[in-house]
Amino acid sequence: MDGAVAVILISLAMFVGCFLLGLIPLLINFSQQDEYNSIPPVSPFLVSRASVYSGSTTATLGLLIHAAADGMALGAAVASSQVSVQVIVFFAVILHKAPAAFGLVSFLMHAGLEKSTVQKHLLAFSCAAPLMAISTYFILIATGGSSEHRLGVTGISMLVSAGTFLYVATVHVLPEINSRGQQRSGHVHHHHAETGAYRHTGLGLMESITLVAGAGLPVLLALGLPDE
Repeated sequence: MDGAVAVILISLAMFVGCFLLGLIPLLINFSQQDEYNSIPPVSPFLVSRASVYSGSTTATLGLLIHAAADGMALGAAVASSQVSVQVIVFFAVILHKAPAAFGLVSFLMHAGLEKSTVQKHLLAFSCAAPLMAISTYFILIATGGSSEHRLGVTGISMLVSAGTFLYVATVHVLPEINSRGQQRSGHVHHHHAETGAYRHTGLGLMESITLVAGAGLPVLLALGLPDE
């Protein structure tokens, strides 16, 4: 495949994953605005509960799309004849499932959802990847595509999954870290505001080092792998 075409396909696949994950909260916000405009004023408690439910639904749907993309990549890898690709994709998917599930449950519990509701969200997240993997496997076997075609599906699925992860990292994780840093130094900001000075609080040293190391690690791994 030509280098320019490969770059375009990689960019498009990651854009699709990022776009899908960003489109969900946008549609939910639009639907909520229509509902709020069409009904009479309600109590602040009901509005707060609705916002909590909307946020939890958005987080769960986003992780469902991410898990579905992982499952598609896993199913396509199993359908191929490349054992090394199967092992790599399997470990790449399985190693981050536990942290993702832990993060989802922590977010839902912090949002104040009931235990039974949290369990339903976790069950949906747990079933997304296996069901998509099984469906993708049987679809590829039924269509009878070549091994190269199945490897292409694996790569595209992993790139879509990477796009969803990129959206979560840039839209949710980094602003959350930044806001926590501002909360920890709120009294310092208040003191500087009284004296007429202001100090911007962003990512700390460890957060910056971790971010740079995480961004550079794939490059180092790619340089160390053979071209085949």
